[in-house]
Amino acid sequence: MPDRTRSESHSRKALRRLRRSELPGETVELARYLIGKTLGHDLAEGRVSGRIVETEAYPIGDAAAHAFRGETARNRSLFLEKGHCYVYFAYGSCWMMNVSSEEAGVGAGVLIRALEPIDGLEIMERNRGTSRRTDLTRGPGRLAEAMRINKSLDGLDLCSRQSPLWLAAPVQPTGDIGVTTRIGLSREAHRQLRFYERVNPFVSGPKSVLI
Repeated sequence: MPDRTRSESHSRKALRRLRRSELPGETVELARYLIGKTLGHDLAEGRVSGRIVETEAYPIGDAAAHAFRGETARNRSLFLEKGHCYVYFAYGSCWMMNVSSEEAGVGAGVLIRALEPIDGLEIMERNRGTSRRTDLTRGPGRLAEAMRINKSLDGLDLCSRQSPLWLAAPVQPTGDIGVTTRIGLSREAHRQLRFYERVNPFVSGPKSVLI
């Protein structure tokens, strides 16, 4: 299991923000590409960040996607150019974060499902009310709570140098990437659109996908 020492050694490395031109211009490709990349949030009391270890793609025409029925006030950020943040409230209990994934005007996104914490462990622990590391950012709701991601960040440009919430290059080589079906869907549930880093304890869902 990743330990605090390893994470703290990563945190001392400079994190290079990703340029929009580096992001693949297709949703499924972006979902795979983001595995191993870094998500960071600069807060007043310090930085929180983590390695992205699990994503789900919601491509064009996907009946399970929030963009499927067209643009609305709620999902407008999904129709922004790739690399913008879409935040929504789910299950009446938690925020979830997506990355817009196509050209401007086309609705699609990638759900960030799990992180391996790097920076700001103490802040994350306070935000989540637990010191159990594998529970800090395992699953999209926990991730958003630990990283303090909410509706106020909806629409932010994750590739901007001025944005407090941002995507960055990897801090270490990415492990083998697995692919399986998405979690908790009733529509298009058969599609293999969930990507994850194998043998990573921060991946959510059944333990069988860790192998």
